[in-house]
Amino acid sequence: MNNGFQNALAWTSDAPIGLHIDRAQGPFLYLKDGSRVIDLISGIAVSSVGHRHPDVIEAIQEQIDRHLHVMVYGEFVQEHQAGYAAELTAALPLGLDSVYFTMTGTEANEGALKLAKKATGRTRMIGFRNSYHGDTHGSLSVTGRDVYRDPFLPLLPDVDFLPFDDMDALAAIDETVACVITEPIQGEGGIIVPSDAWHHALRKRCTEVGALLIFDEIQAGFGRTGSLFAFEQLGVQPDIISLAKAMAGGMPLGAFVASRELMATFRNDPPLSHVTTFGGHPVSCAAARATLRVLLNEHLPERAKWIETVVRERLQHPAIVEIRGRGAMLGMLLDDADRTARVVERCLKDGVLLGWTLHSNSLVRIAPPLNISEVVLNDALGVIVSALEAD
Repeated sequence: MNNGFQNALAWTSDAPIGLHIDRAQGPFLYLKDGSRVIDLISGIAVSSVGHRHPDVIEAIQEQIDRHLHVMVYGEFVQEHQAGYAAELTAALPLGLDSVYFTMTGTEANEGALKLAKKATGRTRMIGFRNSYHGDTHGSLSVTGRDVYRDPFLPLLPDVDFLPFDDMDALAAIDETVACVITEPIQGEGGIIVPSDAWHHALRKRCTEVGALLIFDEIQAGFGRTGSLFAFEQLGVQPDIISLAKAMAGGMPLGAFVASRELMATFRNDPPLSHVTTFGGHPVSCAAARATLRVLLNEHLPERAKWIETVVRERLQHPAIVEIRGRGAMLGMLLDDADRTARVVERCLKDGVLLGWTLHSNSLVRIAPPLNISEVVLNDALGVIVSALEAD
């Protein structure tokens, strides 16, 4: 193993995957030993247009030749930052027309929580059990998994957790609540898809009591579930949406989006109520602008639906309990955790990278690039089937 990786880089697990990456292109990771791996998890739903899409690379190179960082967020007019904000909001419905750029998803959620508290003047927040919203203190405070929260207590006060997809529990949302934060599909919680009726009831309850509804689409957004944004399939609209991961074609970028009226509360009492140095970095915004155009021009959200159809048709085996999810945000639940570990290891040896979610040791994440070719996708699924049959 590389000396710097072994001795100087901080690890957060005792057994990192440890692939030594030389380069990446499209759906493939090329390793230092000369082998090639199909990336069937897209860097955890980041590389939705594949690694190093030529349009994204061209946009990055063009912006690098002009300028890098010039001023903290929101003070200077920067072409790709402003242009991308306009194109992104044009792809969103009315009421989601003001973008605050960050660097990461957890920062986007931090900003969304602050915005909700400042705009409502309330302090109480509602999250859902088994949710995941990030690892900074505020985002972790609304993440519904005690194993990750407990080592860092106390976190933010006035946070309550409700069972996910439970109609009766929504009565706990009342006039003391600033915001409710949820994922349209729980990603790290095990690719859990709630009912559309529950989403409608949640929206109705928040509206009734004046609580702001935040949709965390950090993993589900940008075509991953079969529409550009997952909420478009639900018939409900959040007050705030948080975004990241696939946003910038592999470059670091996040955002939270709300109405101009809501976002204006950051301008006073005090001014500069929320600031960031590197949020909306011009190179990342250039990459994101190109990525959005690729997603739309190549009809990649629709292609996510095709991926789901192929995966469900191909992955047939007695050890598979179910295939969960929508579009290309899928999870393969197996009947045994040890079998799952063996299958994932065998697939990696045979050139297919899979991974777990944070909350399950028997559910395998399947989230390929949305532009993966039919041949490569079928090859990867064949490796999974062979690994199951060999177990």
